[in-house]
This record gives sequence, structure tokens and C-alpha cells, in this order.
Amino acid sequence: QVQLVESGGGLVQPGESLRLSCKYSETIFSRYVVAWHRQTPGKEREFVAHIDSRSITTYADFAKGRFTISRDNAEKTVYLQMNDLKPEDTGVYYCNPVGTSFWGQGTQVTVSS
Repeated sequence: QVQLVESGGGLVQPGESLRLSCKYSETIFSRYVVAWHRQTPGKEREFVAHIDSRSITTYADFAKGRFTISRDNAEKTVYLQMNDLKPEDTGVYYCNPVGTSFWGQGTQVTVSS
């Protein structure tokens, strides 16, 4: 059974940081581009960043300079380091091996003073 488990979310104040993790069960996903998406209140799910098997990365404009995506294939985990968080970053963050229909349950990020 394929599993994707996101973790690391929480409640933080503006300017603080969080590191999200996406642990996947299938070794083959280490060859896939894996993306982080988010669903913020009142908006559709949007792309945040993705990383390919060679660790080449792509970011949404709002994530550039603040977020860093990385992966550890040995641990079957993709990370999203989020710095200088803003209230508009509040939402549920999901990971997805691109081109598949597999999604985790998401992890809630709340940025509030």
C-alpha cells in the first residue's frame, strides 16, 4: 500500500520557521519529481516547489528566497524548509510524486501572532 506521510506543521509566529517532511513508502519515488503543494483558506490548491531525482529544484514565486526543498533518497523523504513565514502561508501542505495520484493527508501550517 502506497503511503505518503507529511509532518512538521504547527502554529508559529510571523518570521519564524518550520521544516516539513514528506516520507514516502515506495523506493521508486526516489526517481520521481516530488512536489509540495498547499491549500490556503479561500484558495485552490497551489504549487509550492518541486525537486527532481538529481535535486534540481523549482519554486513558486512566493516561495523563492524563503523556502528550500530538499530530499534524502536513503530516507525516502522530501523536506520543505520554510523561513520567514507570513500569515498568508497559513494552510495545509501536501506532497505528491508528480504524475501520480498519490497524496498524503497534509500537514497544517498556521502562522499567526
